[in-house]
Amino acid sequence: MAKHIRDLFDLTGKTAIVTGGSRGIGVEMAEALAEAGASLMLCARREEWLNETIEEFRGKNFRVEGKICDVAKPEDVQAFVDETVKTFGKIDVLINNAGISWGAMPEAMPLAQWQKVIDVNLTGCFLMAQAVGREMLKNNSGSIINIASIAGLSSSANGPFYAGYAASKAGLIGLTRELAASWGRRGIRVNAIAPGFFHSRLADAVIDIYERSIQETNVIPRIGEEGELKGATVFLASDASSYITGQTIVVDGGMTI
Repeated sequence: MAKHIRDLFDLTGKTAIVTGGSRGIGVEMAEALAEAGASLMLCARREEWLNETIEEFRGKNFRVEGKICDVAKPEDVQAFVDETVKTFGKIDVLINNAGISWGAMPEAMPLAQWQKVIDVNLTGCFLMAQAVGREMLKNNSGSIINIASIAGLSSSANGPFYAGYAASKAGLIGLTRELAASWGRRGIRVNAIAPGFFHSRLADAVIDIYERSIQETNVIPRIGEEGELKGATVFLASDASSYITGQTIVVDGGMTI
């Protein structure tokens, strides 16, 4: 018998990791999972932001822990995953959200900055998916959600100019498909969300430049609002999407259509 619709979206008893979970859209997605019943393990690079978010979430009666982790460092990633399993016993959901950017024209892009962006946004997502995937394979079950971007799908002659970021997000969409193909018959689903413009520390500098253009040309003529990534996050994390894998859901108000 098919599950009731409320049960399809229920994450009670599930454990979810959210990288970059202390700020911006990471907090929103973590909150969505907790509201659906999941226990949270948050990963962040800055202790003050992490502690602040954990305290806020505990004030909402969410079950949440956190640990400092640089996703570009394999030893940090493994220690983080080990701590999650030690604390919660298993991992059911991974939100690969940690990311950075660097803006420069391609001819002026410092190689060190290109490498740093690729290391965090692409290699870091692979390292975390690899370590978490090993745990999920023990249970033949899990959902991995990579946070890509419309920058991985389209570009503009008017900028923003961030070759490393765009390349990393396009690569992450390809990695999503490959991991889905590799692990699908072993119970792990892998999908991606590609947000358009949402307010965050990372995006606000660009949004200030392009908000008027978005208001004039976007199909839904505004910046994405707080809460508008929650639905896609819980959908892909839950049994509501149990027959969906290798896909990228674009949440951009129609910008890329």
